[in-house]
Amino acid sequence: MESWGPGRHYSSGRHTQEAARRTGPRLLRFTGGIRPQFLIALVTVLVLITAGAVYGTIQARDRLDAGAAPAASASAPAGAADPLSAAGGGTPSEAPPTPAVTPPASAIGPALDAEIDAVIAANSGYQVGVALIDVADGEVHEYGVKTKFVAASTGKILAAAAYYHLVETGKASLGTPMGASTAGQQIRQMVQQSNNDSWALILAAVGHKGLINYATSMGIAYDRTVNSLTPAEMATILSELYGGRLLNSANTAQLLSYMQQTNYESLIPAAAPVGVSVFHKYGLLNGNLHDASILVKGDRAYVFVVYTLGRDGETARARVFQELTTAVAAGLF
Repeated sequence: MESWGPGRHYSSGRHTQEAARRTGPRLLRFTGGIRPQFLIALVTVLVLITAGAVYGTIQARDRLDAGAAPAASASAPAGAADPLSAAGGGTPSEAPPTPAVTPPASAIGPALDAEIDAVIAANSGYQVGVALIDVADGEVHEYGVKTKFVAASTGKILAAAAYYHLVETGKASLGTPMGASTAGQQIRQMVQQSNNDSWALILAAVGHKGLINYATSMGIAYDRTVNSLTPAEMATILSELYGGRLLNSANTAQLLSYMQQTNYESLIPAAAPVGVSVFHKYGLLNGNLHDASILVKGDRAYVFVVYTLGRDGETARARVFQELTTAVAAGLF
């Protein structure tokens, strides 16, 4: 075992007495001969005074800390200003309320309403129904006939959207062989060229019940056997499509691209002013002549649907569409 040498014996009386003799005279000289009991009392007083000063300092610091702003937490944004410094050291004032953002007023108002009503009244020889939606607020404005028309080929947009929906839910594919080409090509022919054979193939793929259920999901009562829609229902389909609430962005863009430069541009597109893009689908069947469109300029987009029923030819009735389009474009853009 390693030895650390003999230990010290502090209980030895000799050691204590020698230490007292060595320190005693110096202490007496320093204190001027003050008795030990007085010295002890003096030291005690000094200790109490010092303790009181320290306690007062602690209390003052605690009061200061209680009134100071809390230190910025780790989650505070970098560079955030200290509210006390900004206010010159005073109590931070309550943050001012964030001003409410008022959406811009829609261009669809009484003046435009009167223009549309006037055109409809001037063409009372036809049944005319018009629906208008500012995509920014989604409110449907209806004019003229509000009941159902035979939708004719405008219903092809509903069929196209329903098939795209099947694709997005993994139940179909645009590359599936269909007829002489693929499902994707049949949709393009159905919309851009209004091909009825393509429509029949897409309808068969979606199914009668599937199409009804899809329309119902938008709040639209649709019966494929009569293919009937109101102008407002058709406008709702287009508004949901353009707003991206029906399909993903890629399929939305593709379907809209098919609704440009179609095989029948003499109705709404013919009267749209320069700078306004038109996405549309016309319909023609047994006296029903329709055009369902989306008008876009910059960040403004409006759904504009015109359904008509009459006995004359389509050429004469095209004038009604053009008059309505001129009035609407002037009021909106």
